[in-house]
Amino acid sequence: MNEKETKVMRISGQPSPMQIMTDQNQTENVKCFNYLGSSITNDARCTCEIKSGISTAKTTFNKKNTLFTTKLDLKCCKKLAKC
Repeated sequence: MNEKETKVMRISGQPSPMQIMTDQNQTENVKCFNYLGSSITNDARCTCEIKSGISTAKTTFNKKNTLFTTKLDLKCCKKLAKC
C-alpha cells in the first residue's frame, strides 16, 4: 500500500478528522476529493458540485460569446440563447 495515495475522509454532518495508521504512518485526512467525475465532500453536501457545474457552464457559454456580439439578426440571437 502506497502511503502517498492512501487518504481518508469521514463523511458526516459534523466532520472530524480520523486517525488511521498504515505501516506506522498516519494517513492524510482530506475534506474533498473527486471520484468518477463528482466532487465528494466531508459534510455530505453537494454545493461544491453545483458550483463546479455552474462554473463549467458559464465558461462554455462565454466561449460562445462571439456568436452574440456579431451582426446576427436579433431573432437568431434569441434562438441561440434559448438553445
